[in-house]
Amino acid sequence: MATIAFDTHAFVKELTQAGMPEAQAEVLARSQATLIDEKLATKQDLKELEERLRHDMKELELRLTIRLGSMMVVAIGVVAALVKLL
Repeated sequence: MATIAFDTHAFVKELTQAGMPEAQAEVLARSQATLIDEKLATKQDLKELEERLRHDMKELELRLTIRLGSMMVVAIGVVAALVKLL
């Protein structure tokens, strides 16, 4: 995952200026930084996921086409055998 810039020092400074105790602001800044690093997806992450999904869909399309073709060949063979028998 790509890293997102989060200025914890500026965040702590803003919170302390707004009246929050510094220790509490530091804990909040650390937890916010962890949350941003571990849970948020970047545009690059989404682009990579999209590419993987497109690749997987192409493979699935190929497999389904082969499966459908195989079923058609078997069905035609069965019909041809039935026509000969009847």
